[in-house]
Amino acid sequence: MSKVLKGLLVSIVILLVIGVAFGKSYKISTGALKDKIMGGWAGQVIGCTFGGPTEFRHQSTYIPDYQPIAWPKGIIKWWYDNAPGLYDDIYMDITFVEVIEKEGIDAPGSSFARAFANAEYPLWHANQMARYNILHGIMPPESGHWLNNPHADDIDFQIEADFAGLMSPGMPNAAAEICDKVGHIMNYGDGWYGGVYVAAMYSLAFVSDDVEYIVKEALKMIPKESQYAKCISDVIKWYHEFPDDWKETWWRVHKKWSEDIGCPDGVFTPFNIDAKINSAWVVLGLLYGKKDFGKTIEIATRCGDDSDCNPATAGGILGTIIGYNNIPEYWKKELREVEDIDFIYTETSLKELYDISYKHAIANIKRNGGKVKKNKVMISLQDPRPVKLEVGFKDHFPVEKRFLWRKGKGLVLQDTLTVGFYGNGFVINGKAYNDNEDYVFKVEVYIDGKLQEVTELPCNFHDRKNTLFWKYQLPVGKHKVFLKLLNPSDSGKVSLSDIVVYSKKGE
Repeated sequence: MSKVLKGLLVSIVILLVIGVAFGKSYKISTGALKDKIMGGWAGQVIGCTFGGPTEFRHQSTYIPDYQPIAWPKGIIKWWYDNAPGLYDDIYMDITFVEVIEKEGIDAPGSSFARAFANAEYPLWHANQMARYNILHGIMPPESGHWLNNPHADDIDFQIEADFAGLMSPGMPNAAAEICDKVGHIMNYGDGWYGGVYVAAMYSLAFVSDDVEYIVKEALKMIPKESQYAKCISDVIKWYHEFPDDWKETWWRVHKKWSEDIGCPDGVFTPFNIDAKINSAWVVLGLLYGKKDFGKTIEIATRCGDDSDCNPATAGGILGTIIGYNNIPEYWKKELREVEDIDFIYTETSLKELYDISYKHAIANIKRNGGKVKKNKVMISLQDPRPVKLEVGFKDHFPVEKRFLWRKGKGLVLQDTLTVGFYGNGFVINGKAYNDNEDYVFKVEVYIDGKLQEVTELPCNFHDRKNTLFWKYQLPVGKHKVFLKLLNPSDSGKVSLSDIVVYSKKGE
């Protein structure tokens, strides 16, 4: 063979290697692709079930080693039968999967929003606030924006983004496009980044079995200057400094990143549903779990806070990396007796979800330049590209939480109320309820003598406004909020619990 020909062959080999390294193409069998998708969904269900009994039982602290976390025979079936609402991590994903099944990958954001808002299941936090917004004509992305949604930084989209990554093998940018439409229904900024990052890790889990690579590469999707990216970068840094001590990393993350400023239920309390801190616990579980399925979901659970969702995410990502067939039988045997059972609020079982998600992945691969031939799939790989920078609650820092009382009792808005504060924003928490669930209270909200809105407070739990009143971006100074109840009811009331006051840091 001539030197010229040898040189040409070497050049071709180098170019092929470089092509793969820089995300040009990746070949996988249809069987392996399906196995990974199954592993992703199965890992979620197992992780969610494992952490279920501990959810928010350990707020801003980890679960001690001496406290066992049981995995008895029949545990998944028990949750299916007795508390199926645990699986909101999955049945909410199914809502968006069903929209794609009906309308295709290019379904408009409005279709996802309406399906989500009108679904029967109960919601909380950013999700419920988004539902209220949509039902009142505020569509995404405004429905998830922090000015319209005080829970915009919460975990919500992080636990609902799995489907976007599972249908985007090796294509994190394609996953982010889906996240843009769906995630802005309920979140913004760090809250949205939680879902983008999770979807990217799922996407990369199809083409690499290196957990640390996946964690780092997916983080390229998130703007470096965001608080979210800085938090996850710290987790990775401290993992290298303390590779055998997850608790040391937990303490350092908690010390630096656990102060929630957005969620009205989390500020001034140990409760923490902030996306970045719960994402940190997912990543901590993945890194310290070292591809051991049981160890991964246990560490993610023992980190505390939203300790069913976090092991569900970690278990789903690791399940995608190793595939369904490699999830240990110890965990998988409890899954088999429920795989044919529809999730609550859906007409879809796990086995059906495996098939639908596989179909959507194939369609998305083709849509993004990949090919399918017989039992082989060629994926056109994508280098992670950062999404846009979004900063929620800028120049807003919680400075006061004041409980509202009238004559020594919890305050009921019977006619009018004036509350004063010093700062640049406020949130008033409470709830509206009535013996007649269809009743809707109406309240005029004035700030400094100017009518801001006439807000509706449905008493139906499905439609409720779970955070009653708020306003941000006021000039720093003294302000008065005046509330006027327009339609009192003898069979119900508007109960107000507290006001959270914001100002610029240091003012």
